[in-house]
Amino acid sequence: MANPGPAITSTPLTVRDNVPQSDGHQLGQSASELIGFWGATPIVQPVPAANVHTVAAGSVTSVFVNTTFDGSNGSSAYTVGDIVAALKAAGLLAK
Repeated sequence: MANPGPAITSTPLTVRDNVPQSDGHQLGQSASELIGFWGATPIVQPVPAANVHTVAAGSVTSVFVNTTFDGSNGSSAYTVGDIVAALKAAGLLAK
């Protein structure tokens, strides 16, 4: 009997590949693939949306270094610097 390939399960895939690949790795074949990091619920690729919950420093609509954003989701708010630091720490941006 031919190898039918891996079984399909509802268990999330964990990637632990220490073998260098000359053609790289890709997570998700399309924008509709569900991906999550560090135990977060997997979601489709986010698309830009209006952030209606911007918390500005002061009473103006300008963005300052201490202006925070909550992304219209949850109660945690972040500055742009917080976001850049988190992306760098995760290796998603170069240090």
